[in-house]
Amino acid sequence: MKLASALVLAFLCLASGAALVPAQETQAAPRPVTPTPAHAPESEQSGRQKAAPIERRASHPSSTPVEPVAGPLTKAGPAAQAGTQPVNNGGNVATIKVRTRLVNVALNVVDGHGAPVGSFEKRDFQLFEDGKPQTIAVFEREATSPLSIVLAIDSSETVLSSDRLERQAAKNFIRAILREQDELDLMDFADTVREIVPFTNQAKRVEQGLNRLEHGEETALYNAVYLASQRLGATSPASNRRRVLVVISDGGDSIHGGEQYEQAIEEAQRAGTIIYSIIIVPVAADAGRNTGGEHALIQMSEDTGGKYYYVEDRLDLEPAFRHVSDDLRTQYLLGYYAPEQGGDTSFRRIKVSLADSAAREGYSLRYRTGYYADAR
Repeated sequence: MKLASALVLAFLCLASGAALVPAQETQAAPRPVTPTPAHAPESEQSGRQKAAPIERRASHPSSTPVEPVAGPLTKAGPAAQAGTQPVNNGGNVATIKVRTRLVNVALNVVDGHGAPVGSFEKRDFQLFEDGKPQTIAVFEREATSPLSIVLAIDSSETVLSSDRLERQAAKNFIRAILREQDELDLMDFADTVREIVPFTNQAKRVEQGLNRLEHGEETALYNAVYLASQRLGATSPASNRRRVLVVISDGGDSIHGGEQYEQAIEEAQRAGTIIYSIIIVPVAADAGRNTGGEHALIQMSEDTGGKYYYVEDRLDLEPAFRHVSDDLRTQYLLGYYAPEQGGDTSFRRIKVSLADSAAREGYSLRYRTGYYADAR
């Protein structure tokens, strides 16, 4: 009996031991790891221990860097073009958006004799807005950018009755200035302002319009500047287009209740209009001559970066037009990106200077004095 009990007990022990051994081997079996040499630096050991999570999260065959939101200075990257969205790893990510606008500044540089100088490079100029230096992002020497031009002709009796308004000179100017990428609008103004030929690049149409000028007794000069600038402001700004108003007048605004000088110049500055004034002098020694009107045209030209010319004889008109054409062909074009602030309607002042202080004495720079922050 004792022997039988002993045999049963031994059998049970053997059976129990066979069941526990595999369990112990399974529990004790470690995952294969790459051994770290005992003499490896602590940082290397630490890096190898953290290799698994880095490998799992960062290395992805199709991943590309997230591009910033496309704006004037950036282009949509591959991720944006493919419709890839940034991965949110948790939490709210703040997005900072800064709106900018390209501000173009047409610039003329002349030497002490008034001759244009076209040999300067981008690095030779400094540009400021309200006294703060700006990065020049656009630079063209002898600008080839497209032109939108309004030719506004005073058709009042004091001008059209004079033989000093030579239509042929205007036709020659149109043929010389218009290229395929340019456009010209013809207006006349007297009692009212009329658009005779809307914007076109066909010189013949404008030449035909010159034969349809209508006489009037009054001179709606400021209305003409205001409305011409509105038309220019509606043109496409693509390809850094320059907006130009060539106004031919004796400068005597006589319209009561119309636009005033302040409204006219503000509209011109909002549109980025460059005003060239060709001033028809009625009688040089006339005591009743409206020099106030002349001075208004001169000031508008200077404030917008343009120029003015006097015409006392019909033979003076041809060279005046030629000077305007040469001036536009020898312009530099500078551009910078200015920050936009919602609701800002202030007038921002522009200043351009030569970087070399020694060279500043020998050259004169002509450009617009500023722009309105909320301008189109």
